[in-house]
Amino acid sequence: MTAPNSDSTEKVADATLTESKKSTKMPVAVAITGASGGKYALRLLAQLLHAGEQVYLMISQAGLMVLAMEEGLKLSNRPKEIQKRLIDYFQCEPNQLQVFGEQDWLAPPASGSAKLKGMVIIPCTTGTLGAIAAGVSNCLINRSADVCLKEKKPLIIVVRETPFSSIHLENMLRLSQAGATIMPANPGFYHHPETIMDIIDFMVARVLDHLGVPQQLLEEWGK
Repeated sequence: MTAPNSDSTEKVADATLTESKKSTKMPVAVAITGASGGKYALRLLAQLLHAGEQVYLMISQAGLMVLAMEEGLKLSNRPKEIQKRLIDYFQCEPNQLQVFGEQDWLAPPASGSAKLKGMVIIPCTTGTLGAIAAGVSNCLINRSADVCLKEKKPLIIVVRETPFSSIHLENMLRLSQAGATIMPANPGFYHHPETIMDIIDFMVARVLDHLGVPQQLLEEWGK
């Protein structure tokens, strides 16, 4: 029997270790709905992808409309075309970003067996908020949020509406009690923002902090 080549053995071991390291980095699910605030979503995606995170992205039909209206970013209705366009837009690695349609029930975020770091709905409409609070999983975004709640995974909801009605507030309380983090798009000003992007970065930094993703957008308080 021929003795194994030590160099080959080391290469196989290194490849296995590399693959193992890759598999331990869990994806982040991001959903964009039809509330105003597309800038928040695009900035968050840019930061996650720049940090080397893998992202599962879902965009509602209304979310596509808002991105076109507010950001001039006109995307197709086809998930694969959106994916190709955004990979070019963010200049990220092709395997970092996967886009799923609203009725793609075979997508990983739809199942509790999928490994996720967490989910962010940014911006989140009060309609989406209400559907999730009521357990209505009638689209992939709502189902994915429901999965995060039942699996005790971080669910960050960046609600964008004003003023809030009693119904909105009750839905936020219900989701908070179920384990979600309610983070309205409500930036602070103690960091002396000078541009719109400074204001956007305040919120995005808070989201990244709650996901446990390192960020340099906002200094830690007291430093």
